[in-house]
Amino acid sequence: MSFKVGRCLLARRLREAGMTQQELCEKLNMPPSQVSDWVNDVKKMSLGNAKSVAHALGIHIDDLYEWIPVKPSERKRRRRQKE
Repeated sequence: MSFKVGRCLLARRLREAGMTQQELCEKLNMPPSQVSDWVNDVKKMSLGNAKSVAHALGIHIDDLYEWIPVKPSERKRRRRQKE
């Protein structure tokens, strides 16, 4: 089964960890604007950044986003549309 990335759950995960965006920025040495963009779903995290964030929060990388199943027929349809 394939999946596509859904809504970012970082704001929820920060609340659950009792951590602020600023504290996460300091822990990972990242600019506040970058974390804010993720929290507000303006940008998606790179795989490396998602792994670092998950590690800092003590969660699994899969817990940072909603994951939406994609049927094989939808994947083929999207591939054809791009061609």
